Amino acid sequence: MIAAFRSLSMHGCLLLMFIVCWHAAASAADLPDDLPESRLTIESADGQRSEFTVLLATTPPQLARGLMFVTRMDEQQGMLFDFGETRPVSMWMRNTALPLDMLFIRADGTINNIVEQTTPYSRTSIVSDGPVRFVLEVLGGTSQRLGIAAGDRVLHSSISSADTAAEGVR
Repeated sequence: MIAAFRSLSMHGCLLLMFIVCWHAAASAADLPDDLPESRLTIESADGQRSEFTVLLATTPPQLARGLMFVTRMDEQQGMLFDFGETRPVSMWMRNTALPLDMLFIRADGTINNIVEQTTPYSRTSIVSDGPVRFVLEVLGGTSQRLGIAAGDRVLHSSISSADTAAEGVR
């Protein structure tokens, strides 16, 4: 009887450990759920509009974490990083499992440059071609698929308020 109980306890513990590990892995696979979500539009030079649902990262921990540990994301999802000031920006793919397109965006919403199909888990620096205020990360290949290019305009409530604040400084 005791041997049967021990065997059952061992199987129960193993099952519980499996469930806990599976849940942790499943949770890490999705986009973070503790960031504000909003709509973002990219408008190309010819007027074509592409809509995205983005998470907004603004605090140092949010900016540092970014899309680390995310293993799946929809084609029209992304993360918008707001650095709070216009400056040269450097990113990397440490602990990031998905290839991404990084769109480096000026305070007025103009896409400055795009780095497409970044390499997952790479520690190589990915830099803006000049000072920017924002970076939008979307699934790798999105820019090419939708015809998004440098010079296109990004429309988002954070970007329009950043542009307004910059105009007040002039």
